[in-house]
This record gives sequence, structure tokens and C-alpha cells, in this order.
Amino acid sequence: MEANSINPEKWVDRYADYLFNYTIVRINDREMANDLVSETFLAGLNSMKNFKGEASERTWLISILKRKIIDHYRRNNSQKGQAEVKMQFRDSDNEGDWLEERVADLSLMTAEDEMENHELGLAILDCVDQLNEKQAAIFKMKTIDGVDTETICNEFEISPSNLWVIIHRARTSLAKCLEKNWF
Repeated sequence: MEANSINPEKWVDRYADYLFNYTIVRINDREMANDLVSETFLAGLNSMKNFKGEASERTWLISILKRKIIDHYRRNNSQKGQAEVKMQFRDSDNEGDWLEERVADLSLMTAEDEMENHELGLAILDCVDQLNEKQAAIFKMKTIDGVDTETICNEFEISPSNLWVIIHRARTSLAKCLEKNWF
């Protein structure tokens, strides 16, 4: 079996879009996604000597990116028992792009909190069930099961661009459904 080679001069052309799409699904912040992809390329350059050629160049870069994403969440959630929640908000008094709240430690949840979470879970499942069959299947595979883009595209015979349009439309539909049925 021939070892894979590494060619950093072509990383941006070959992998930037793929790595960005991989990241934006997990981070949902374009600026941070771009930063993490840049950090991935830099880390790859700094650790080229560790590339053994056992995996493809893309797989190796994704493994670096995964660690960058995990580090990002660790930094953001460094206060034990708290996580940052970002959401659009609009009410009669206020309107804004993002509202940051603190979520209590899950171990301190009351029975009422657990019931509310359970109800929200059911509302999400109901909203997913309202998506068309193909859209729901693709959304579940990509965002819940974490199936890679190439596998989904091959299975549904769609392009990566089409995949991201479907995912975006599914998220938009889910947000509207939850806003109508949950909030």
C-alpha cells in the first residue's frame, strides 16, 4: 500500500471549502469557522513532520480541525456547570441578533427542568417529522449522526453545494416550527 503524500501549497484550494463547511455546521459562527480553518492549516504546517501518510491529507487535516473545534468549546465553556447559549431574540420591548444566557449545570436540574427539556425534545422531533422525507433524512445524517459530506452526497446523488442548501433549509424550517410550536 502506497503512503499518502502531503502538499501544503494546495491545501487552501483543495480543502478550505470542505473544512469550512465541516466547521460551520459545528460552530455556527462564520468568523470563528474561518479562524479555526486557518488555525488548522497553521497547525498542519507546524506538524508536517508528524504526517505518516497512513491517512489521506484531508483526513489528517480534519483530525487536526476536530481538535481545534473541541478546544474552542472547552475555552468557551471553561466555567464549570455553565454553557453559553446563543439565539435570536425578538419581543415587544427588545430585538437583537444574539442573546447570551447562562445555562445551569445539568446536575442541578429540577423535575420541572427535565420535563421542559423532554417537551422540547418532543417538539424538535415533531418539527423534524414535518420536513420532507429527503430533507429530514439528510438533516439527521449530517447534524445528528455526523455522517461525512461525501457519503451523504453519494447516497443521495447530490452535490456538496446542494447538501448545504438542504441543511440550511431544514434548519430554517425547524427554527420556524419551533418558534411557532414551542416558544
